[in-house]
Amino acid sequence: MKIKDYSISQEEFELIYNSNLELFKTQPIPKNLSKYYESDAYISHTDSKKTLFDKVYQAVKNINLKSKIHIISKYKNQKIQLLDIGAGTGDFVLSCKKQMHWEATGIEPNEKARQLAEKKQIRLLKNYDDLKEKSFDVITLWHVLEHIPNLENEIQKINSLLKEDGILIVAVPNYKSWDAQHYKQFWAAYDVPRHLWHFSKTSIQKIFIPKEFQLLEIKPMLFDAFYVSILSEQYKTGKKNFIKGFINGTRSNLYGMRKKEFSSHIYVLQKVKNDF
Repeated sequence: MKIKDYSISQEEFELIYNSNLELFKTQPIPKNLSKYYESDAYISHTDSKKTLFDKVYQAVKNINLKSKIHIISKYKNQKIQLLDIGAGTGDFVLSCKKQMHWEATGIEPNEKARQLAEKKQIRLLKNYDDLKEKSFDVITLWHVLEHIPNLENEIQKINSLLKEDGILIVAVPNYKSWDAQHYKQFWAAYDVPRHLWHFSKTSIQKIFIPKEFQLLEIKPMLFDAFYVSILSEQYKTGKKNFIKGFINGTRSNLYGMRKKEFSSHIYVLQKVKNDF
C-alpha cells in the first residue's frame, strides 16, 4: 500500500507487510528523518494553541495526562523512578513530578521540543548517553515506538534499564481499527515517514513476549479515534470536518468495544523476573 506524507513533505512511501510479526514497515526510510519533524504541523513537538484544532488537542492532552498517571498508579503506587522516552515538550514528566512527586526523567531528541520543556523548568535529555540513573521502575513510550528505526536495539536498551518486575508502557496506533480500515491510505495514524512501524495487538505481543516481557493489560485510547478521524478527513477531502470526524471517531470506538480493536492501544507490560 502506498501512503503519502500529507502533513509535511507530500512525498509518497510504501508499507511493506511482515507476515511473521503481523506489522507493516515504512519504506524507504529517509536518511535524514529529523527534517520530517521540523514543522509546526507536527503538533506533539509544539504547545501551539493557534487554531481550534490546536486548542482541542492541548485540552485532550491534559485529560490524557491524568489517565496515564492513573494507569501507572495501578501497578506502581509508591515513590518510583520513571523514564519517559520521547517526552515531547515535557508535560507528562512535569505531571509525574508535580502531581505524584515521582523521580521522572525524560528523553527527547528534538531540540525545539526540549527548549519548550525548558520553559516549564523541565530539563529533558537528548539521548540515553545523558542518563545518570541507570535503573527504572517504570519506562513509558507514549506514541514513540512507531518512530524508532531499530526496534531490536531499542527493546534491548529498555530491558537493560528496567528493574526486575518493572513496568513498561507502550502506546501505539492500531492498523486493525475501524478508522484505519475506513480511511485506508488517508488514515492519519500511518503518518509516514515519521511512523516507521505500524502495529497490531498481535505484533506487539510477538515483539515483546520473546524479549522477557509479559503482557498485563491492553487499554484503549478513546480520544485518538476522534483526533485521527478529523485529520484523516482533512487528508481525504482537503478540509477539517469536525462533525464527520466526530461521527467516525464514535463509530470507531463502538467498533472497538465490540471487536477489541481501537484506534490506539496502551500496552502494559512487565519485565519477567529472572529466578536464576
